[in-house]
Amino acid sequence: MTTAWTRESWRVKPIVQVPDYTNPAALKAVEQRLSTFPPLVFAGEARSLKRSLGDVAQGRGFLLQGGDCAESFAEFHPDNIRDTFRVLLQMAVVLTFGAGVPIVKLGRMAGQFAKPRSSNTENVDGVELPSYRGDMVNGMDFTAEQREPDPERLVQAYNQSAATLNLLRAFSQGGYADLHKVHQWTLGFVADSAQGERYQDLADRIQEALAFMEACGINSQAVPSMRETDFYTSHESLLLNYEEALTRMDSTTGRWYACAAHFLWIGERTRQLDHAHVEFLRGVDNPIGFKAGPTVDPDDVLRMIDTLNPQNEAGRITIITRMGAEKLQDHLPKLIQTVEREGKTVVWSCDPMHANTEKSSSGYKTRHFDNVLGEVRSFFDVHRSEGTHAGGVHFEMTGQDVTECVGGAQAITEASLGDRYHTHCDPRLNASQALELAFLMAEMLKQDRQASAANAIAS
Repeated sequence: MTTAWTRESWRVKPIVQVPDYTNPAALKAVEQRLSTFPPLVFAGEARSLKRSLGDVAQGRGFLLQGGDCAESFAEFHPDNIRDTFRVLLQMAVVLTFGAGVPIVKLGRMAGQFAKPRSSNTENVDGVELPSYRGDMVNGMDFTAEQREPDPERLVQAYNQSAATLNLLRAFSQGGYADLHKVHQWTLGFVADSAQGERYQDLADRIQEALAFMEACGINSQAVPSMRETDFYTSHESLLLNYEEALTRMDSTTGRWYACAAHFLWIGERTRQLDHAHVEFLRGVDNPIGFKAGPTVDPDDVLRMIDTLNPQNEAGRITIITRMGAEKLQDHLPKLIQTVEREGKTVVWSCDPMHANTEKSSSGYKTRHFDNVLGEVRSFFDVHRSEGTHAGGVHFEMTGQDVTECVGGAQAITEASLGDRYHTHCDPRLNASQALELAFLMAEMLKQDRQASAANAIAS
């Protein structure tokens, strides 16, 4: 890719996973409107996230990336945004306590409205219609009218993303994230669970530490980081016409930034090197990621890194592995060895959700929590064996009391999936399961920290 990059250069490349809009003039008019709208995020925020991810790449932090599988227009509500945010806060506290390193908090929020599909069409009782591609594209109801891709949905997605970001900024900077409120973040349906009790014990210890610090004159008024937190947003860069319309040149650096989110990633189905999605993201200066499944060629990963990050800038690239609990042990070591051999600086993150999806006997798409935990354990084990840093986790979750993933301390069964199965696409962890995952990772991070300290002493 030696040709000059522009915001539009992706349009001459092959592209997959895009909707078939039947009214190109209406789509162009929406794109032009969006290009006049204010950016959703700002270049300085993206640079700050990249610096933090650079620390993660060097083993001095951990990436916590979570949120909805696919945000929906119907479930847009401040309570849902708040509840997802505070579960991520709880997880970050658990991880910070265990790992002893900063936690980079990155939400799949304020823009995760589109989804790739395995087929362009869906057939029900002999009727064939376009597949549902997320509320940003079309409707979930199986009718010709709802399944028609509608450009106006791009504007609605922008408006809801803007409102979500406004609330997230208020929560993260306005006092809600103050560590003194650590007890108040527990959701009602989690409070009486095993994970809730474990979290409350941890919160008690944090409160004791805060009381000691206050006695020493250290409080949230004197130390802003105790009452505020940095929280960033991300989504899969799928609809490039939307991304292009919100791409801006930063006046202070002259660089281009995709201003629909702080962090964008390329999915498993759209990471072809000579295609449009890679072409677009190679030219923006945001931190970016790409998914890597069990069939990925390590040499292709190197070519991807060279294309997207030719200067080998720390924090620019996150490799998000999604291999499945059974396959990760076989495929991840070679991938790590290849990247490390060439001296590439990346953040290694684990997506333990997507390769562990299956259909239950009752017909619901689900994930077994034991498989999710198993893939995370394997991810840490492999990195420990390779002497590299298990840098993060990328997962689908919600603050709602859903029953979409089987297992966990709540012991959700296949028979109970239908009780509160609300997802518009893939099954998500609920707050109790997410906390359980956080405690597991905290233990593994603590073990890695202790092992590193022991090795340092021995050497």
